[in-house]
Amino acid sequence: MSSIHQHRPLSPHLQIYRPQITSVLSITHRMTGVFLSIGSVFLAAWLWAAAYSEGYYLFWQSIIVEWYGIAALVAWTLAFYYHLCNGIRHLFWDMGRGFSIPNVTRSGIAVIVFAITLTALTWYNIVNEVLV
Repeated sequence: MSSIHQHRPLSPHLQIYRPQITSVLSITHRMTGVFLSIGSVFLAAWLWAAAYSEGYYLFWQSIIVEWYGIAALVAWTLAFYYHLCNGIRHLFWDMGRGFSIPNVTRSGIAVIVFAITLTALTWYNIVNEVLV
């Protein structure tokens, strides 16, 4: 092998490519899917505790009311709305719509804006219900 080829990567990798909105949103979609799965286990544990064990229920409630519990719930809500909005975007792609670069960029930005807006509206309503 010549010395020119010894220092080159065998295949393209992340150090070569500049992140694009499509790749970032795709990776984020997968990460939110994993996060939602993990969060669903905790949700099931909380629901089980609410139905069957006062002691476990109080344990979960003590975690939920702490700052880290609320932060996890807000993050889980954001992940839910992001995954939902991006899934709807993928449904349009499955129909063969929105593949031009400007449409992909616009729909990607829309996914982010809708996810943040829906999360903010959800938590605004939750806070108003608790404080009223």
